[in-house]
Amino acid sequence: MKVHELMDKTFQRLLEGGCDSPSFDAYCLLEDVGGLGRGNVRRCAEHEVSSEICNRVLEAANRRAAGEPLQYLLGTWDFLNLTLAVGEGVLIPRPETEQLCELAAQKLRNVSSPRVLDLCAGSGCVGLGIASLHPAVSVTALEKSPQAFAYLQQNVARYPQLAVTPETADILCDAKRYTETVDAIVSNPPYIPTLHLAGLQREVQHEPSMALDGGADGLEFYRVIAAQWCEKLRKGGFVAVEIGIGQAQDVMALFSEAGLVNVQTFSDFAGIERIIYAERA
Repeated sequence: MKVHELMDKTFQRLLEGGCDSPSFDAYCLLEDVGGLGRGNVRRCAEHEVSSEICNRVLEAANRRAAGEPLQYLLGTWDFLNLTLAVGEGVLIPRPETEQLCELAAQKLRNVSSPRVLDLCAGSGCVGLGIASLHPAVSVTALEKSPQAFAYLQQNVARYPQLAVTPETADILCDAKRYTETVDAIVSNPPYIPTLHLAGLQREVQHEPSMALDGGADGLEFYRVIAAQWCEKLRKGGFVAVEIGIGQAQDVMALFSEAGLVNVQTFSDFAGIERIIYAERA
């Protein structure tokens, strides 16, 4: 089978499976799973492909058509200027979270050797993203899930020049373990209300429920961050968290009730309120 024939077959399988972007996904599968490399699908259109590669690509296409996330099939995903390992058991880094990193790095730009806590770190995208934008930052990245923690360790090891330290911790009950004062707390915590999990799109349902389930109203983690973690901020330090749709007012109120000031919202590329920022007076 030639490359263009494999491309056509992969595209058709993804189209039939209801994928939103069958052409993009097919290119990614041929390039990464098929080993053709970026930009080589058209260039090598008339080249013959071994049966082993064909089987590998079409098996991945079947899994993608069944709803498995493309990122899991590829095994890595780009985030800011990083390439992070991802797979079953860890939340997939998303563009909205890049904005959280950019905001935090910008707010820290005038702080000398800033110290940051990354809560619910997952793949490490937030901590590593901030450190990549502001190399003077030192980040402690906390994660509870053993599966996600393995990816966190792997990604930290990929970028040894960035001062990110992974630690196992449950932010709902381990706040007392951390007594150091920090310049910033950042988090993309679970924020989906429990009863909404079953209605999520099929790709998201492949992601770990531990990284999605924010309790009955989706606010469980924000309550704990406001009540137990924000007291670790130095005077003038800040907290910045990603939130779900429609949660801005509730999360802002939690931070205000915790005594934080200058509470603000920042919208994502779609104009949805996505980040809450607040400072310790």
